[in-house]
Amino acid sequence: MDISAFSDHYHVRCLNHTDIPAIMDLCRGNPLYYQYCRPFVSEKSIARDMAALPPGKDLSDKYYIGYFDGSRLTAVMDLILAFPDQQTAFIGFFMTDASVQKKGIGSKIIEELCINLKKYGYLSVRLGWVKGNPQAEHFWKKNGFTETGVTYDTDGYTVVVAHKDL
Repeated sequence: MDISAFSDHYHVRCLNHTDIPAIMDLCRGNPLYYQYCRPFVSEKSIARDMAALPPGKDLSDKYYIGYFDGSRLTAVMDLILAFPDQQTAFIGFFMTDASVQKKGIGSKIIEELCINLKKYGYLSVRLGWVKGNPQAEHFWKKNGFTETGVTYDTDGYTVVVAHKDL
């Protein structure tokens, strides 16, 4: 999959361990997220997230990607292909830099992602947000995601599963 084609506005590439400081800076600017999804971001938690996979998946299905405006990291996304089924892509994490929020940039990134996933034959996108986080719920609903009725409890919070047909 050519992730560099995921945006007409940003340079998109896979992130690696040398990007952890930039990812930390971006994440630290979003304290509301970590009020609902603890613990607060750390270098170790980012490194874990970069390697985390759902059951039955391997690293060839995972894209931990950054959206760059020049050299500045604007957004981070954890994308798993063909999960939970072959026709669905799963967004495990998505966050934009606080300086670009409420300007339509995150929504544009998600719109372009969905267009490109559809070109690759995916029929839907699935994700979850932490129950009670109004910012996350509003963002995903505004971008056409609907609750599936499925929730699951993790250590300390409940995840609401949402879905969007492409």
